[in-house]
Amino acid sequence: MLSRRHFLQATAAALMAASTGRLTLAAGLNREPLILSAVDDPAGKHFIAGIDLQGRPRFRLPVADRCHGGCARPASDQALLFARRPGRHFYVVDTARGETVATIAAGTDHHFYGHGVFSPDGRFLYVTMNHYTTGEGLVRVYDADRNYRAVRDMPVDGIGPHELRLHPDGETLIVALGGIETHPDYDRIKLNLDTMRPALLLMDRHSGKIRERHEPSHHQLSCRHLDVSPDGIVIAGYQHQGPEWETPPLIARLDTRRGTFDEISLPDDLQPRLRNYTASIACSHTGPYTVVTAPRGGLVVVINHATGALVRHLDVADVAGALPLADDSFVVSSGNGSVQRIHADSAGTETLSHPDIRWDNHLTLFG
Repeated sequence: MLSRRHFLQATAAALMAASTGRLTLAAGLNREPLILSAVDDPAGKHFIAGIDLQGRPRFRLPVADRCHGGCARPASDQALLFARRPGRHFYVVDTARGETVATIAAGTDHHFYGHGVFSPDGRFLYVTMNHYTTGEGLVRVYDADRNYRAVRDMPVDGIGPHELRLHPDGETLIVALGGIETHPDYDRIKLNLDTMRPALLLMDRHSGKIRERHEPSHHQLSCRHLDVSPDGIVIAGYQHQGPEWETPPLIARLDTRRGTFDEISLPDDLQPRLRNYTASIACSHTGPYTVVTAPRGGLVVVINHATGALVRHLDVADVAGALPLADDSFVVSSGNGSVQRIHADSAGTETLSHPDIRWDNHLTLFG
């Protein structure tokens, strides 16, 4: 458990750094925020798309790989998108110019898992990777000030690290460890379903030390995606690798202030509708709400992350990414081309359509 003193001190430092970054952006760019996502067109070609908060296209950049998650570099024009498993590259986008300015390769015997996050000052980038000759998962550290040179590998003591986020303390990486062994030569065949060891990890971003390890209630609940609230409540989503007729809980809640870890079971008539698969997790920055998307079930689930209670659910066919905005609203995208703005506690939605775009599972806010 993170100490209260450590949490408060580090949170204040992180907020100050983040505030400085936002002020720099506002003074230097004076531009509207952008939403970035990996997309495919009807012909199956891969792109990175940028739209504004009204859903209007700003750019669409061709890339060689199907991308997945992304992150914005603080105090800069740059945003990054990562190729999805087994991805070989990540792409650096200059959002002011709407151009791809660098392509970074994973290197020999390594591939990316589709997610990364920056240090509060924007210098160091942390990326989940697989060393596929050994199956060892790791977090690789890149120095963005040195043209994204790799500077360090930090093993995660497990297989298949997927999404990671930075805790509000600015010092701790939160890593979703999927536990599934794959090899790029075997077309993503899952090689170890009987011996999986998924977990939710807290890692010191400086030393690489695993401070905490929390394991799901079943070894086939692959921990894949997560988000963290400003007060340190982590919501993680699972993908169940067991029989289809089993419907275990797919949402985990870690309160890092108290060190409590539990799982959220939805009502009996709702839990099976997730079809054992969750995708994006998005915690509001202004209220106690978190959105969980379930593409296979065509569902968006809203929970109160402060209490773990279900708030509401709504049907969105092939729902994909989710992103929190101010005023407790969220943007969700869909593989069918739609983008919707939903509100946590009201039934109203606002829908835009981009019929020539298939959105991937994640959205990244820049600005």
